[in-house]
Amino acid sequence: MSYAEDILSLAQNMREKGSPFVLATVVRALASTCAKPGAKAIILPNGTFSEGWIGSGCTRGAVLKAAKDALEDGQSRLISVEPGDLLAKRGVAPGEERDGVHYAKNSCPSRGCMDIFVEPMLPRPEMFVCGSSPVAVATAELAAKLGFAVTACVPASDQEAFPEVEKRIEGYELPPTSPGERFIVVSTQGRGDDAALQGALAVDADYVAFIASSRKAEALKAKLQERGLPADKLGRLRAPAGIDIHAVTPEEIALSVLAEIVAFRRSQLKGHAHEA
Repeated sequence: MSYAEDILSLAQNMREKGSPFVLATVVRALASTCAKPGAKAIILPNGTFSEGWIGSGCTRGAVLKAAKDALEDGQSRLISVEPGDLLAKRGVAPGEERDGVHYAKNSCPSRGCMDIFVEPMLPRPEMFVCGSSPVAVATAELAAKLGFAVTACVPASDQEAFPEVEKRIEGYELPPTSPGERFIVVSTQGRGDDAALQGALAVDADYVAFIASSRKAEALKAKLQERGLPADKLGRLRAPAGIDIHAVTPEEIALSVLAEIVAFRRSQLKGHAHEA
């Protein structure tokens, strides 16, 4: 097995564990460069190179900045590191992006040119489905098809409603943290509403939805507030949830909720990209 294959094997192990990182790959190298095409490196969120080699300090700063930005917005980047005079001939300045390429200046005496593909490897977004109603089951099935890592959160007696989910929790006590984005959908429909909502709102999440009418949601929120649940946590609850597509069937309701989640998630990533 080659060293590059070793890097890819390590990257796969990290992905299976849900650890965020960046995989940087040299895709082009001209003149005198330390690293050659195919060279790879793993960059951690703290800005350190875990494994691999993609060149000297002339490329390090540009690649680390690209890695940081990629982890923030989830977008891959192509970095071209070139001497200043070649950048001038192209009519681009160091730090400028043009036609999808981010340019950086190589100040080393080697005057080499190198293109590096920077690819973020982020944990899959997690979907916690609380309840075993037909809408909950349909939500779990559709979320899995959309790439979410789905966890069914229901009492032991109702677990059989979810034959193919990745993870299971008996009851509604969710883990306090997740390695990546976390989305929670509560669709208990009268069976454990209070407990499921309290469990969903007790933890941090990017999105918490309750499948119910506005009247029922407000009544349950008032009850939870009386029990001491902070107003800021209650304010995070989306109810009724989903985009209004005049949904009727459980599958249509699940589609409306997942559509809202996808729109919310993509807008968040796009916002990070603008901030970068």
